Parts: sequence; C-alpha cells; structure tokens
Amino acid sequence: MKKLLSLLAFVFISFTAFSQKLDYETKTNIQYYNATANKADSYINERCVLDIYYPKNSKGFATIVWFHGGGLTGGSKEIPEALKNKGFAIIGVNYRLSPKVRAEKCIEDAAAAVSWAFNNISNYGGDASQIFVSGHSAGAYLTAMIGLDKKWLQKEGIDANKIAGLVPFSSQCITHFEIRRQNGIPEKQPTIDEYAPLYHVRADAPPLLLITGDRELEMLGRYEENAYMARMMKLVGHTQTKLYELDGYGHGMTEPGFPLLVNEVNRILKEKQTKK
Repeated sequence: MKKLLSLLAFVFISFTAFSQKLDYETKTNIQYYNATANKADSYINERCVLDIYYPKNSKGFATIVWFHGGGLTGGSKEIPEALKNKGFAIIGVNYRLSPKVRAEKCIEDAAAAVSWAFNNISNYGGDASQIFVSGHSAGAYLTAMIGLDKKWLQKEGIDANKIAGLVPFSSQCITHFEIRRQNGIPEKQPTIDEYAPLYHVRADAPPLLLITGDRELEMLGRYEENAYMARMMKLVGHTQTKLYELDGYGHGMTEPGFPLLVNEVNRILKEKQTKK
C-alpha cells in the first residue's frame, strides 16, 4: 500500500511539474481560408477565424479542434477552460451561420478549419498525426459530419481518416434540424439523408466517442440518435465506437464531458505510442 501511495505521489508531482514547465500562448482571429476567399467574401473574411492556445515551449503535442454549439445559427469560438493546461493545443473555431448562409456552409467551414490545423499545426510545434476533433451540439454535428463523410475534407486535400479521434458532445446524428428547417421539414420529423452523420457510418472511420446527457433530460431524442449511431457503427464493423450517457445532465453537459474527452485523447495517444 505504501509503495502504491508513493508511486501515486510521484506521478502527481511529476505531472504537476510537467504542467508548470509548459508555457502556453494564445493567438486569436487567425483566418483559415486563403487570401483570395477572404477578399471575395466579406462574411468569410469576418467570420471564418480561429483562436489557437498551445504550449509554446513544447514539441510534438496533440491538438483538439473545438467547434462551438448554437444550432448552426449562433454561438462563438471558445477555448474551454477545462481543456487548458493539459499539454496539448486547443483550436476554437468560428464558422458562418444560418440564415445568413445555408447551413451546409457551416460544414464547409468546419472542414476548412480542420484542414488549416493539419497544414499549420507543425508551425506551432504540434504533431499533425495527433489532431482530434470535438465540439458541442451543432459543433458536435460538424465534428461527426466531417469525420464520417469524407467528401468535406477531401475538398481540402485531407483524408478524414487521418483525424486521430472524433469526440462529439450531444451531436445530432440525423439530419440537423436547421438543415431540415431550411428545407421545410418540421423539427420533429426525423430525416436521414446525406446531411445526417448516420448516413455515413463506416468501418474505417477514426475512433468515435459519443457523449450525451441523460436521455430524459436531453433535447428531442438526442441520446437515442447517438445510441443508434453507436449500434450502426458497430454493425458495419467499426471497432472503436463508444457511447457515454451522463446521468442527471441535460443538453448543456460539457463540463462533465470534458474529462472524458481528455481521457480519450490520452488513451489514443498512449495506444499510438505503444504501436511505435
């Protein structure tokens, strides 16, 4: 028992010392489209920016690209406090919003932002093979869409399978309600078409951790959508799908979800290291 306590104390002290040694920096409002796109479209120029928080005196670190929620109609980029000081970079992304653009443009922007991360994270010291994508609600929907439907990142010259892991928080897995609304489909009419993550289940996708709130407290069957997604991913042969339901928490379940995200990132990084 004493040996175990000593070991735990050593790990804690080592981790604390490691965290204290890292010096983090934040760069804000970086445009993730190219100069031509920004010049041609004032809304892209205004809205399509990201912030990056990273350990500036470290090399080879992992990155989490984080998409905010807001129903594809609102919200702003954020660097969640619960993800800071963990040894990896966080990229908070703004994307264009409906109804100023059609909701499909949000998916295009998400892919462009993730592409920026792949193409630029090494300039900050990060490892492009360790990029994770996550987000809450609408941001989770964007995470699932660009991770499962490979066409969005293919347009940016990126293979979606290079994403190290997908961790959507309370994602819609059917077609997003804002896309249904703009097409005249009622909010409570479930639809599974090309704009539904469920439409793109596949065995070779990156590891997928689905997190939702309590099924009785969540929005409009959100837990059940994710449960169906988990089941279908497993049935098509995907071996790294997991589903967590956070009992007692409603749709705004990010705080208890963040430790699960951190644990998943560290689990996958450890697995990658073991395989080397």
